[in-house]
Amino acid sequence: MTKIVITGSQGRIGQALLATAPQFPQLEIVGKIDLDDDLNTIISRCDVVIDFSFHRATLDFAKICARNRKAMVIGTTGHTNAEKTQILNLKSQIPIVWSSNYSIGVNALFGLVRQMAKTLGPEFDIEILEMHHKHKKDAPSGTAKTFFEILKEVREEQLERHVTAKQGRPEGIVGERDQAEIGIHSMRGGDVICDHTVIFAAPGDVVELKQRATSRETFARGALQAASWVVRQNPGLYDMQDVLGLNESHSQRNDERYYAASPAHVLVPH
Repeated sequence: MTKIVITGSQGRIGQALLATAPQFPQLEIVGKIDLDDDLNTIISRCDVVIDFSFHRATLDFAKICARNRKAMVIGTTGHTNAEKTQILNLKSQIPIVWSSNYSIGVNALFGLVRQMAKTLGPEFDIEILEMHHKHKKDAPSGTAKTFFEILKEVREEQLERHVTAKQGRPEGIVGERDQAEIGIHSMRGGDVICDHTVIFAAPGDVVELKQRATSRETFARGALQAASWVVRQNPGLYDMQDVLGLNESHSQRNDERYYAASPAHVLVPH
């Protein structure tokens, strides 16, 4: 039985985690943390902490996990570079799954987008569109940033020069589109849960790859699967691709050394 504490338990994903967890008899929620709650008081009860809180809170939670040798699953987005660096410094002490999106569909799409970019080549311009509900605080979304990093890596190999992100386009005469740019556009409105589209466009030919989440349960199920998986890993930094067995190896990624992981264990809800 894997015992879990949820931080950000009153948030949208926190509530989805609480509602979804009973479907998985292998898991037990033993604590809930929200504003003004102290993780230190219940950290000893759990095996892993799932964090869907706020970017400023994640580092403190990670430090508590590291002191107590508890695994961590991070779903919070919007961290500053300084916050990311400090959290990553703890990966030598505990296993951490840190993903921009816990949807199985999105993680499969990451691989498809990479392959499409390689196949179509630099003749196809690339644009990333994302839309979320009006309450989302950060932009672009963490998932859109992941798409960009994947596409940037491929495109820089093809062009042998630096590729930049073009976040929206200003009004006026902005000049022709540069081959070494990837557009990222963020839209906010209503109660849209998660909508991402990657567009490849060449003269006379447009290809779109799209993923849309219709329920937050998809993220909850992925995060719960990650929690069950990470408690069996060595200290290190992992992502949802590792959990799903989609990474063939743990080589250098963004100058961070990933530790070898065992095959993914897929949980089946009852």
